[in-house]
Amino acid sequence: MPHSLVIVPGIGGSGPEHWQSRWEAALAGTTRIDPESWDEPGLDDWVRAIDRAVAASPAPPVLVAHSLGCLAVAQWALRVDAASARISYAFLVAPPDPSGPSFPEAAAAGGFTLPSRLLGIPATVLASSDDPFSELAWSAVVAASWGAGLIDLGARGHVNAESGLGEWPEGLQLLEDLATTGPRAAGPPAA
Repeated sequence: MPHSLVIVPGIGGSGPEHWQSRWEAALAGTTRIDPESWDEPGLDDWVRAIDRAVAASPAPPVLVAHSLGCLAVAQWALRVDAASARISYAFLVAPPDPSGPSFPEAAAAGGFTLPSRLLGIPATVLASSDDPFSELAWSAVVAASWGAGLIDLGARGHVNAESGLGEWPEGLQLLEDLATTGPRAAGPPAA
């Protein structure tokens, strides 16, 4: 991987079997944000944690977000000057619908909402057709409102450890391709 990565997990922090944790362990130069709490998330705290991680990166990193981390990255992008955002790319996997029935109460209480404006950063949303936290059509609308590309991953659940992805080599290949070529429109499901 030619880029530094900053891992932005969702609520709970992505445990050891999650593909984010596996990528962090396997890829040199990868760091993880360090908010005050993974289980009682606060939006402002998570945005500051992203700021710190990006500032500490020796080169503009790729933000690799999952679930609630996608909403944190989106809010972070809207709070920084896009021209000085100092990231090379945002890889946004399985953003949850804050108005959906499965959205965690702790996340709502922590101020996590859905921004529906252009983010001003290069980004792609990767969504599953059977995600219990968001519908694929909703993800497509979100990607368009953010000015992001969209990739339909097919039926991958919430694209987490329970999805049985292991190290998710297909996801890593998508990340490498996207970090090199930039956002892309919806396409066929990844193998």
